Amino acid sequence: MRKTVIAGNWKMNKTPAEAETFIAELATKVKNPACEVVICAPFVDLDAVVKAAKGSVIKVGAENMHFEDKGAFTGEVSADMLVSMGVEYVIIGHSERREYFAESDCTVNKKAIKALEKGLKPIICVGETLSQRESGITNEFVAMQTKLALKNISKSDAAKVTIAYEPIWAIGTGVTATVEQAEEVCGVIRATLSQIYDDATAQSITIQYGGSMNAKNADDLLKMENIDGGLIGGASLVVDDFCTIINYCG
Repeated sequence: MRKTVIAGNWKMNKTPAEAETFIAELATKVKNPACEVVICAPFVDLDAVVKAAKGSVIKVGAENMHFEDKGAFTGEVSADMLVSMGVEYVIIGHSERREYFAESDCTVNKKAIKALEKGLKPIICVGETLSQRESGITNEFVAMQTKLALKNISKSDAAKVTIAYEPIWAIGTGVTATVEQAEEVCGVIRATLSQIYDDATAQSITIQYGGSMNAKNADDLLKMENIDGGLIGGASLVVDDFCTIINYCG
């Protein structure tokens, strides 16, 4: 059975005090979920989130990391730093990182390899732009991104990876891919994983949908065969909305 993972991506939101309050409230409402619950918080919030989540079912993730262990990389954070804080997950290659900070398929792959080496669980993001979808190359493009992200990653390590399908045209826009569109591309990702590794490995890997999943559409999306959770943006900033999505798992 594949693990269902509901992960919140707070992006650049919440101070440490706000984060602590949020986690304390969330922990009282999420006691025995049918999925893994993860909060991926900004670097400055991680210490507060780890401490607030202690003793609860909530796992903690970072929103990014560097692929080098140390060095002259001003403003960056290493995998060792995250592990030392008690962080378990890390988002890699989010479309906003690719678009605004020039991350490439190459750096995504390097980060994924380093995260796995250090014992972190990477959530690797893939997804197409509106122009790519309109050009009819969605499936080919997402398959290519998946292959490049997993280059030189072994079958045993791949089993620790989560893939998040993020149609870029649906992130933060309020527009969501239809259930059929989301399921089709997640199916393409799973077929690609089968090509890279084998059917058993492909069937074991969690694939999330990450394009504006919210409390209203999560139920239908999570019923799809190839959608094993969500990478949640705006809805993860509101405790009740996030809990609603979590409760649809099962």
